[in-house]
Amino acid sequence: MPSLLLYGAYGYVGTLIAREAVDRGLDVTLAGRDREQLEKQVRELDQPALRFDLSDPVAVAGAVDGFDCVLNCAGPFSDTAAPLVEGCLETGADYVDVTGEIPVVERVREYDREAVDAGVTLLPSVGFSSIPMDCLAAHLADRLPAATHLALGVDSVRVPSVGSLKTVIEGAETESNVYEDGRLERIGPTERTRTIDFGRGERPAVAMPLGDLSTAHYTTGVPNVEVYAYVPRPARVALRVYPRLEPLLSRPRVESALKRLAGMVREGPSERARERGEALLWGEARNEADGERAVSRLRTPDAYVVTVQGSLNAAERVLAGEAGAGYQTPAGAFGPEFALDIEGTSGFFDSAVDTERRPAASR
Repeated sequence: MPSLLLYGAYGYVGTLIAREAVDRGLDVTLAGRDREQLEKQVRELDQPALRFDLSDPVAVAGAVDGFDCVLNCAGPFSDTAAPLVEGCLETGADYVDVTGEIPVVERVREYDREAVDAGVTLLPSVGFSSIPMDCLAAHLADRLPAATHLALGVDSVRVPSVGSLKTVIEGAETESNVYEDGRLERIGPTERTRTIDFGRGERPAVAMPLGDLSTAHYTTGVPNVEVYAYVPRPARVALRVYPRLEPLLSRPRVESALKRLAGMVREGPSERARERGEALLWGEARNEADGERAVSRLRTPDAYVVTVQGSLNAAERVLAGEAGAGYQTPAGAFGPEFALDIEGTSGFFDSAVDTERRPAASR
């Protein structure tokens, strides 16, 4: 049976994925750098474990050697992705992760040529919202092949896990949050807003620096891509004042204090909350020259449910040899219908292609 190494197995998301992997009967080995947490998880799940630190490339390669695939669930991925990718390239293991960080997706793509030469699959960002958003983007590109612009959006207010909060704090200086003419460009926190009907009435949305931006661009080849998220009013106000606070928040001592505070937050949503949660996704493909426009929507279960199911669905298909060598995206590897493999996902809900010109995002 193909073997899977699950790094970051004892975090909130990692634990959910580890339990599901065991329930699926996968040959999974738990991994991370915290011996105490690993020992506790080994007792709970009765699975083998490896403890190693990513600061030592020799140790990483030695730990990864012999596994068919590594699934990385340990954020901030800006710290963990590159060492694990390099270990996979050295040993021939495939690499999968659940990052939502644009710089990480872009960094992993830089290893594409090495991965092709090594026969290794590199598939970052197989969680929420990248899987459904990427599949929605691919679906829209199929509907409107001549699209020059792609706008995507998600409506899912969800309490983040501790790991997610620490990743946000670590990546607070992310510079890129739109694609323009095939290039990543930086814009202000609330520079582009628009009103979007995600499927339950119009809501205010703000362009956000989500990893879905990069995956959608590489999957579809559309040169102009924006990704929006529904943002409640208090959060929009916070985004507006963020530029004034950024110099303070980026100081090492302040950043460290914020991470300690994040550790005091409840670990993550309860099982009941995950069962009841849902997300609505919207996408618009547009051809600027002739005004043609296509809109489609998706509905998914809770974000954490999507991440758990989607990451393991991706890992299983990689283990089965269904993904090509080199850098891949979720829909690029498995097609637009990949999102529908997640139990509870419904769509695509398509509006007819029309020639109505919609106002551009406010600037």
